[in-house]
Formats: sequence, C-alpha cells, structure tokens
Amino acid sequence: MSTNGKTSRILQFMAPDERRQFGIETPFHRLALQMQDILGDGGILKEVVHAGEGPPVPKHASVSIHFSGFLEYSDTPFETTSHLKYPRMMKLGRDVTLYGLELGLLTMKKGEFSRFLFKPKYAYGDLGCPPHIPPLATVLYEVQVLDFLDSAQVDEFLDLSMDEQNSVSLSTFLNVLDTQRSFGNLCFNKKHYEDARERYKQAMTLLQNRELVDDEEKQRLEEMKLPFLLNLSLTYLKLEKPQKALCYGQKALDISPQNTKALFRCGQACLEMSDYEKAQDYLTLAQAKKPFDPDINTFLKKLALCYKDYLDKERAMCSKMFSGFK
Repeated sequence: MSTNGKTSRILQFMAPDERRQFGIETPFHRLALQMQDILGDGGILKEVVHAGEGPPVPKHASVSIHFSGFLEYSDTPFETTSHLKYPRMMKLGRDVTLYGLELGLLTMKKGEFSRFLFKPKYAYGDLGCPPHIPPLATVLYEVQVLDFLDSAQVDEFLDLSMDEQNSVSLSTFLNVLDTQRSFGNLCFNKKHYEDARERYKQAMTLLQNRELVDDEEKQRLEEMKLPFLLNLSLTYLKLEKPQKALCYGQKALDISPQNTKALFRCGQACLEMSDYEKAQDYLTLAQAKKPFDPDINTFLKKLALCYKDYLDKERAMCSKMFSGFK
C-alpha cells in the first residue's frame, strides 16, 4: 500500500481524514467495505459475525447484551462489559444512551454477534466525550445479544392510573403478570436477585390492587399468586434472608397447603435459621410428597449433619460448665 512518501512514524500522528486525503486506507475504511449500510446514509454500518435466531429486538424491549467500544487504531476498548458474567438488563430508550447502538440493536436477534461502525452523528457527536472520545470520532462497537424481553405492554400498564388498571380485561392483566414473571425469571437466572425480587414484588402488588369481578376471577388470581410467592421465597434464600423466605413460603402454603416446593422452601429457610425441628417437619412433609427428590434428600442429610454438630457443641459446652463440680 502506497503511503505517498509518508513514513509510518508520521502516519501514527495523522487523523483519519488526513490519511484519506493522502490516499491512505484506514482500518475503519477497510472494515466499512465489507459492512452493510443499515440506514442508507452511511451513518451506521453493520457486519454480522454470528447470526442469531428468532425475531429482531423490538422497539420497547429490555435487553441483556455484551458490548465493547473501540476507537480507530486502538486494540483496547474505551468501554466494555466483558468483565461481567451476567450484564444487567437495559431498557431501550432509557438505559441505552448511545443513539447508534440503540438503532443497531433493533436489527439484531437473540444470540447474534455483530460489529457496527457509528459515525459521529450516531455516536458522540462533534464534541466527543473527553478525555476518552475525541471530537468527530467514528467508533467501532462489537455487540452480542444475550437475551431480550418485550416489556412494552408492562410499561404501558404501569403508566395507567389505578382505576384504568382495574378496567383492563382479565386476559390483558394476566399477560402483564406473565411478562413480569418472565422478566423476574430472566433476572434470577442471571443472578441479579435484587432485580428479580423487585419484579416479583411488583407483580404481587398488582395482584393485591386488582378489584375482583367475581369468584372465578378471584380463583384465577389466587392461582397466579402461587408462583410469585414461591419465586420470592427462593429469591430471598439467594439473598440470604431466610426469615423473608420463610414468610413467603408460608404464604404459598396458605394457598396450597400440600405444595411440595413451598414445604421445601420453608424447610430450607428454617435450616438456614438453625431451627432444626421446624426444618425437619417441613422437609419430612416435602419428602413424603416426593420421596426420591434429590434436592429434598440432600437437605435432609444436611439437616442431620447440622443437628448432630449442634448437639456435639451443646454437650461440649455443658461439659465445660460442669467440669468445676467434679
């Protein structure tokens, strides 16, 4: 490649526009030749490295993505999520602040990995973002969509007044609850337990505020409460708050007294609180329902070991207390 007499030492101090002026091809220019212009104005160019599956990310979705942003001639990203095993969900239009990145995400599918070149208009503008982003910088982003959830219906519902929420049909209300549960489960699976708890609790608040039309609707909503209560109990166990976990487990038992998961959650919580007798009661009842469940049997063994250790310590303490009377 000709450099028109410019040495490599001088080239590294030249801006990309100056290089092009001298007929020198820059890395971003070479990359752009194999990319697709997704808007038609050359402002956002895209290269699909690994295709995804399913529909593209919808406009009002919440997304979980890995991304890294690079300046030209730099191998080190100026921002990245690569250090995060489970990046947090981000709401389009609110949490994704780079305009080009948001537009680019709308062209992506779940599991897709793509590269984007964003011109200044769709990135950091004329001024850049000192000290890391210079003025009029074109930036490269590598983006992977881990998961997404269309939360538009939930957002619209939460913006309604209490009276308006109660006026929506039962089917719409149940869809909102299903989305909230899916959202909470997604956060839970990515170990964002605080976020999961808030989604589950928000759903419980909606259930409690709903004005019931008849006994059939009351029955349907009571059934909807059960998975949220079970999920809250498990989430509080993960947050190391066994008293809260026991509380929600017992509320689940109020709805379904023989529910194996509820009995198991209560047994786990009591074991964490060293209430061995109650833990034994709950876990034994759970085992009677599912005698070959490996999780239940594992916790019963753990309970036996913990109780034995507790008794050994009690004997040792009593022995020391009365040793002076011998």
